[in-house]
Amino acid sequence: MKFRNFFKIASLFVCMAFTIPYISTAANNEKPNTDSIADARMLSNIINRVGEIQQMDKSNLSASDKKELKKELKDMKQKADGLNSRVYLSVGAIIIIILLLILIL
Repeated sequence: MKFRNFFKIASLFVCMAFTIPYISTAANNEKPNTDSIADARMLSNIINRVGEIQQMDKSNLSASDKKELKKELKDMKQKADGLNSRVYLSVGAIIIIILLLILIL
């Protein structure tokens, strides 16, 4: 009975010995993508500008100034929506596309 428990515990330690160092090294070696850094900076600039516009006293502005602010906000919204417009393909989808291309051609 004790021999079985020893093997259970030993197998648990062996599994942990192989998985834990792999996870910790993968987390440390992750390099940020330069596109994501630039997108994050642009997004933070947009957020700061929207906060400034929200805190402004708009009662003193003329109609044309209000229109310009509204246009600026719409442009910033389009930029912010465009930052997250990437297409990701899984390995299965790529294989299916390649097979379809082979069958068609």
